[in-house]
Amino acid sequence: MSSDDQTDLVFKALAAAIRRDLMDALKDNPQTTGELCARFDRLNRCTVMQHLGVLEEAGLVIARKQGRQRWNYLNALPIKQIHDRWIGAYASGAVDLLARMKDDMENLPANEEA
Repeated sequence: MSSDDQTDLVFKALAAAIRRDLMDALKDNPQTTGELCARFDRLNRCTVMQHLGVLEEAGLVIARKQGRQRWNYLNALPIKQIHDRWIGAYASGAVDLLARMKDDMENLPANEEA
């Protein structure tokens, strides 16, 4: 699978609010599928499993089976890769612009200040 195909999977996985909510639930610590189902009680277990499957396919969740339990771990690396590719470059430009604006404002003659 190419890098762009994997990026498409990540964006598609992040497109659904419920999947973002699942990732938020895993942000602080891994949880079992049962714990996630209890947390999202408005959804049935099958639906939670389907959403976790989409997140797994995108590499955003890593699942490990321990005995009868399936532990789900958040993998933030694909999000970091998107940040590095898309957001980082734009953010540095914005920071440069803010720095130039700050310098310009500090260097205004006293009679031109608003």
